[in-house]
Amino acid sequence: MALPKEKQEVTDAMLSHLPEATGGNWIKTARSAAMDRLASLGLPVKRDEYWKYGDPTHWTAVEPKFTTTSEASQVFDGVEPLTLVFVDGVFDADASDALALDGAEITLLSKAAQADLHWSQSLYGVLETRANSVKPQDGGALVRPVDRPFAALNTAIAQEGVLIHVTGQVARPIRISYRSNGGQALLHHAVKVDEGASVTLLEEGLPAARYDVMIEADVADEAEFHHVRMQGHAPQVQAMTQLYARLGRESTFKSFALSVDGVATRSDAILELTGDDASAHVGGAVLGDGKDVHHDDTVFITHDAVNCESRQVFKKVLRNGATGVFQGKILVKEDAQKTDGYQISQSLLLDDDSQFLAKPELEIYADDVACSHGSTTGAMDEEGLFYLRARGVPKGYAEDLMTIAFVAEAIDEIADEALQEVVLAQVEAALAGRRG
Repeated sequence: MALPKEKQEVTDAMLSHLPEATGGNWIKTARSAAMDRLASLGLPVKRDEYWKYGDPTHWTAVEPKFTTTSEASQVFDGVEPLTLVFVDGVFDADASDALALDGAEITLLSKAAQADLHWSQSLYGVLETRANSVKPQDGGALVRPVDRPFAALNTAIAQEGVLIHVTGQVARPIRISYRSNGGQALLHHAVKVDEGASVTLLEEGLPAARYDVMIEADVADEAEFHHVRMQGHAPQVQAMTQLYARLGRESTFKSFALSVDGVATRSDAILELTGDDASAHVGGAVLGDGKDVHHDDTVFITHDAVNCESRQVFKKVLRNGATGVFQGKILVKEDAQKTDGYQISQSLLLDDDSQFLAKPELEIYADDVACSHGSTTGAMDEEGLFYLRARGVPKGYAEDLMTIAFVAEAIDEIADEALQEVVLAQVEAALAGRRG
């Protein structure tokens, strides 16, 4: 079926600037197939359902609208991670640790792409393809899922990323540290966690002035994948992150992201629970300050197995005209009995100019489930603020304490208490910076 004219024009403009699929046999095949998906899906426009609250031209324009630089971040130093550094999407070997860690095989995408065969061919672009494929429903009817063309674009042209094959219990977290000289970055990371294995992946800093960073994570039976992303202060950054995950039996998946400001920030998480008794938690906290700030969290969790649990917990604190968006969906398939799905999105608006737009969704085809969703928007609790002020706490600091208490529920989704403390310290530092 032909694309609408507006989508076709935007897509053709982007395709005309894309490089040809290159590399070894496996990745050349994956990139070519992704290019075909992109041409078929078309890049999004404002009228697309999951883009009506945002502006996709921040990423469909050939050149970014803004430029900015960022220094190396060191917020995770205290947990002694193995560190991999990228500058505007280019790996910096001199600033990075050796790619050697007990229980994990770590390879750069650029190196693996030169081979005709590599273990990552079973994962690279595979979960993105599943999300963009036509799937049969009851009665044989074909229903197209939500189109995710930026994922296809990433698979098609990403030249760099980290490929991690986890074979055991990895004691040290793996940290991907980003910084920028004002360029663009497009990265594709893939993490395969074998049965019974576990790993913690940390991301910190700003990859570029405009970036698209995608992670595909395949979490096998009884395996664990923990993920924390700290975007940091991003006044003029156009940021896109995409997280795709598939969970096996009795597996555990936990992801949390902290974002501060950003002209346009879009964070997608698409998770599939395919094994019985799996657990998936995804959460985030946003501190948005300024009329140009726009932050969108879009989450789609599919329950396709028995007795699985999922949680979505998102908190946004907005002021001076900032905009926050949450679009979250839980899909429970017919055989996914005893599903426990929980979704909450809340905003704290610190003035009348800011806004929070929420679109929570449940789509349930099983009859033995416990699913709930809720979304609230409110101002600072005046009684709580008065209580603190009456005990001598200065107004600015009292407001910060109330804000920290508000976002704490989302931070609690992080399993490691040491990492919780790191995130709380970053929230406190960001709030203190606003007090001047």
